[in-house]
Amino acid sequence: MKLLKFFLFLTFFWVNMGSSANMNASIFDFSFFDIDGKLVKLENFKGKPLLIVNTASRCGFTPQYKNLQNLFIKYKETDLTIIAITSNSFNQEYSSSEEIKKICLVNYDIGFITSAPIDVKGENIHSIFHWIKEEYNQSPKWNFYKYLFDRNGKLLKSWSSITKPDSVKIQEKIDSII
Repeated sequence: MKLLKFFLFLTFFWVNMGSSANMNASIFDFSFFDIDGKLVKLENFKGKPLLIVNTASRCGFTPQYKNLQNLFIKYKETDLTIIAITSNSFNQEYSSSEEIKKICLVNYDIGFITSAPIDVKGENIHSIFHWIKEEYNQSPKWNFYKYLFDRNGKLLKSWSSITKPDSVKIQEKIDSII
């Protein structure tokens, strides 16, 4: 059974890596597993703006989950999709989705999409972040880096950890594309 899961993971990774080689790739060409283990295909959000944030539950920036939730509530009636990509790439995330859910749901009552833990840098970097690095020469330097993609799936703007998700400059950029 473990061998089968490993094979499925490799197949999934290989398929997504193949997409990243395409010069016309967009964020909508990728997938990941959510915190409940369900496959999230970003192609289902094609034509919609996406805000993707790499997150961690044991980071000094973890209170930004509240700011992300504020943003989610403000733009809930629009077609903006907010996605938290949980990651232990900076050694500040739990390895268990159940532990992460406790932080996200109990402490911050989040309503936006949250991934199972994935790598945003290093040897096992997820294909989404590999593509961002290759296509845009950007990678998160720490937790809570924010990436705003336009309706065509191209990176419009990114912000570092110190910029809160509900800051005026992020909201103005979102307002310009919704």
